Amino acid sequence: MGEDSSENTFATALRSAISQSGLSLDRIQARLQARGVSVSVTALSYWQSGKRQPERQSSISAVRVLEEILDQASGSLLGLLPPPRPRGASSRRQNRNAGQTLNFPRDVLQSLLERVGAPHALEQHHQLKLVGLHDRCDIAADGGQRAMTARAVFQANADGQDRWLLVYEQGAGNPELHTLRNCRAGRVEVDSEHGITVAELLFDRPIDRGETHLIEYSLTNSGPPYPECDNTYYREFRRPVREYLLEIRFDTGTAPQRCWQYSRKGPDDLNDRRELKVDNADGVHAVALDFGPGVFGIGWM
Repeated sequence: MGEDSSENTFATALRSAISQSGLSLDRIQARLQARGVSVSVTALSYWQSGKRQPERQSSISAVRVLEEILDQASGSLLGLLPPPRPRGASSRRQNRNAGQTLNFPRDVLQSLLERVGAPHALEQHHQLKLVGLHDRCDIAADGGQRAMTARAVFQANADGQDRWLLVYEQGAGNPELHTLRNCRAGRVEVDSEHGITVAELLFDRPIDRGETHLIEYSLTNSGPPYPECDNTYYREFRRPVREYLLEIRFDTGTAPQRCWQYSRKGPDDLNDRRELKVDNADGVHAVALDFGPGVFGIGWM
């Protein structure tokens, strides 16, 4: 898998900081341990070589302490980290074609599709086009994901379209689906091991070719504590979408120092990244126009 250039920048900066400090990896690991941060020497070695990057919240926290131990300015190393990579087995990502998901094994998704009665969904040409989508993700004070609310607009490419198949990935916990407008839940299947939910959203009425339909739904988590989200939220689009609006709302007074949008067209492509500014309501948003296939999201730290 190709490496993001920002990963190389982080690795180079970390190597330089370690060299300037005169500390061995063993001594750095011991100083981290003394501050209650557990990071192996192997992990430190991988980080400075660029073989791996800090991604989980515990690793991000370790980098903050590393900056202090290595006498680096606050945020100087953290600011070089790219957004976390989507979860999933990298060996399987390398062999996927355009019809496969980027973020988790195809066979896991296929099993769920069969259980909701849509075994050929990945191969079929969609007769329902996603025209516009607005996601709002609410982040709790503890940094976990409280809820996600979506408003989607579809246009029928054939008569009698009466449902949309929702595929949702969350690393931990099983969110509760609520249908809010113009739809109801049909069959719902969950793979707890991989954190994937597949659900039928049944329209209030069938729509014919050329007609549009708007639905709203939400996925909520119990807490606190709320499920960790690795400081990122993204959507994968298997087919182009005309407009995607992504909004992240943080609890009052808990907005992060930095936010950025990122996108990727394929599993081996580099992230296209742009910094974002938090608004006065402790929120941030990004818009993708005529986007897909690919992944589009927002990260923060």
